[in-house]
Amino acid sequence: MSVFSSLLISFIAGISTVLGSFIIFFNIKNNNINKFITFCLSFSIAIMIGISITDLIPTSLFDILLSIPTPLCYLIILLSFCLGILIIFIINKLMYNNNDSLYKLGILSMIALIIHNFPEGIATFMGSMEDASLGIKLGIAIMFHNIPEGISIAVPIYYATGSKKKAILHTFLSGIAEPLGAILAFIFLKNYINSLMISIILLFVAGIMITLSIEEMLPKAISYKEHKFIYLGLIIGILIILLNHFIF
Repeated sequence: MSVFSSLLISFIAGISTVLGSFIIFFNIKNNNINKFITFCLSFSIAIMIGISITDLIPTSLFDILLSIPTPLCYLIILLSFCLGILIIFIINKLMYNNNDSLYKLGILSMIALIIHNFPEGIATFMGSMEDASLGIKLGIAIMFHNIPEGISIAVPIYYATGSKKKAILHTFLSGIAEPLGAILAFIFLKNYINSLMISIILLFVAGIMITLSIEEMLPKAISYKEHKFIYLGLIIGILIILLNHFIF
C-alpha cells in the first residue's frame, strides 16, 4: 500500500476518537446528569481495562517473550507495566491542586490515550505498508474502540467545564496522536521501529489505563451513588470489548 493510503487509514482510525465526544450533544436532564456521568465513567473503565487485559498485555507479553527469550524479559515486562502505574501517580500528584476531580479525570484519560494512540498509529501505518488488507482491518478495529475512548475524555471535561469546545478539542488532541505517530514513524523511525519496542510501549500503556481506571475513575463513579448505572456501564463496556474481538 502507498504511503499516502497508509497515513490516511491511520488518520481516519485516530480521528474517530472525536466521534465519541458527540455524546455530549445529547440532551440530558439535570436530574439524570449524575446517572449519565456514572454510566460513562463505568463504561470507560470496562473499555480501558478490557483493552488492556484482552489485547495490550497478551500481545505485548507474547512479543517480548519471543524477542528476548531470557530471564531479562521478565524484568522488562515488570518495569514497563510498573512505569505505567507510576506515571499516573506522578501526574495525579502534579494535578493535586486542581479541585475539580472530573476535569482531572478527563485530562488523565487524554494523556493515557495520547500515549496509547501514538504507538497504535505506528502499528497501523507499518501494518498498512506491509499488507493493505491487514492495514484496513487494523484501522477498522482501532476505530471501533477509539469511539468509546473519546467518551472517556469528552464527558468528564464537558461536565467539569461546561464547554463543548474544550471537550471536543481534548478528544481531538488524543485522536490526532495516532496519525502523528504514523507520520513520525515514516519520517524518523521506519528503519528502527520493531515489534519489541511497540510491545514495551503498549505494556506501559496498559499499566497507565488499568491504574487510571481503578485509582481514579472507579472511586469517582462510586461517589455518585448510582450503583445500577455502574453495573450497566461495566456490562455494556464488556460487551463492546467482546464484540470487538469477535468481529476482528
